[in-house]
Amino acid sequence: MTIDTDRPELRNGFPPQQQQPPGLTSDMDPLPDHGEDSYEGHGRLQGLRTLITGGDSGIGRAVALAYAREGADVAFTYLPEEKPDADRTTELVEAAGVTCRAIEADLRTSAACDQVVAETVEALGGLDVLVNNAGYQMAREEAVEDLTDENISRTLTTNLEALLWMCRAAVPHLGEGASIINVSSIQAFSPSTALLDYAATKAGINNLTVNLAAQLGPRGIRVNAVAPGPIWTPLQPATQSTEKLEVFGQETPLGRAGQPAEVAPAFVFLASRAEASYVSGTVLGVTGGKPVF
Repeated sequence: MTIDTDRPELRNGFPPQQQQPPGLTSDMDPLPDHGEDSYEGHGRLQGLRTLITGGDSGIGRAVALAYAREGADVAFTYLPEEKPDADRTTELVEAAGVTCRAIEADLRTSAACDQVVAETVEALGGLDVLVNNAGYQMAREEAVEDLTDENISRTLTTNLEALLWMCRAAVPHLGEGASIINVSSIQAFSPSTALLDYAATKAGINNLTVNLAAQLGPRGIRVNAVAPGPIWTPLQPATQSTEKLEVFGQETPLGRAGQPAEVAPAFVFLASRAEASYVSGTVLGVTGGKPVF
């Protein structure tokens, strides 16, 4: 896989733009790279049945595409307003010749999470890999006194409660060799004051990942997390100020934001029974050089 990291916009920041959450890929300038033209599969996940929450765009789409090209069947969730992105992800996954099931669901209730897992198992014939990718942030509120009840509730429920509900529903269907991959963030290690609630949930996900790995290890189920740094996804123009987008990612040692396609290989590695069979309870950073410890 080769990413064109010399694109001027990756080095010079992103043009002013704003969207309403959760944002759409088609409205982004420039469009993100999900690996459409660069990711080549090698059968590393052949026959695995995978479920990705928030798989319609951004990192979720890149993971869905990579999994499909590695031979895995893919189910993913999306919000109603993300239907255009979900349709495009479905096209990419099906073009790889595997089964795809797009599931419209708001994961902020346990009943919805239960239904998503049940529909996935029915569509794919079982479940081997759960990727808890769905997340919410709102970085336009700078101070704690500006946080609204609605945004606090949405962040905590989407990022933490739904993750636990998804795990609870999925584990009875996971056998030996299966894995759960959670999405953490550099914010868990180096939190921004403008992401107070979001960063706290990501630190919680790290704790949950290690704890769940200890609980499920005797059953042969691995649990890990990926901690991305600044990645160019629809969530950024939908939740960041234009001023922050102009310098987005430039604070990293590599001096630029990452693309979703640059994160997906970490998820492939962690899902692989051959390559990551002894990897559990770890948080793998894909941060452009920012430390994760």
